[in-house]
Amino acid sequence: MNPDLVIFDCDGVLIDSEAIACAVEAEELNRIGFATTKEEIARRFCGVPAPDMYAAIEAELGRALPDGFTDRVEDRIVARFRSDLHAIPGVAQTIESLPWRFCVASSSAPVKLCLGLIEAGLYDYFYPHVYSAVLVDRGKPAPDLFLHAAEAMQADNCVVVEDSLAGARAARAADMPVLGFFGGSHCGPDHAAMLEEAGAYAVFDRFEDLPEIVRRL
Repeated sequence: MNPDLVIFDCDGVLIDSEAIACAVEAEELNRIGFATTKEEIARRFCGVPAPDMYAAIEAELGRALPDGFTDRVEDRIVARFRSDLHAIPGVAQTIESLPWRFCVASSSAPVKLCLGLIEAGLYDYFYPHVYSAVLVDRGKPAPDLFLHAAEAMQADNCVVVEDSLAGARAARAADMPVLGFFGGSHCGPDHAAMLEEAGAYAVFDRFEDLPEIVRRL
């Protein structure tokens, strides 16, 4: 396969943000009586748009989240992004070497998505080809976002790079081969196996290995 386009998820693939977000979300959820851990949040909701995650949690709680809850979570995550966020090692060098077109398609809201890329020093590599799930009716694991990115980039043969199970399933639903990345700090010892079970064609944890894996498709 010689792809027209490589579609990158952002959180946990380009930027090491999932551990930050999951820790904040778990702390705030425990504060309101929803017992969970950052590992459980990562397992269940990585790659899932925040409104879908909070709807699932409200259903389990049997009540609405408190007023201002989501704003407080987002404010804390943004503050942590500004102080603690880093790019995944090797991303910038690998992106610079790619012979294929590329873009970002993420479940994050536009402001958070762009802030993460800016703080990690990656925004200029991708602008203006940065697509958020707010652009489509259904978030991951539905295929809508990846299909939207392919259409916007006028690409027929796309490869998706994902760290989340929801994202891997979305890529497969879009009939796009997916490469599973498990090099983020939120990934546990069984993450690679879970990505393979979700349909990843190959898995890797060193970003520098990506070009050769794409060439082998």
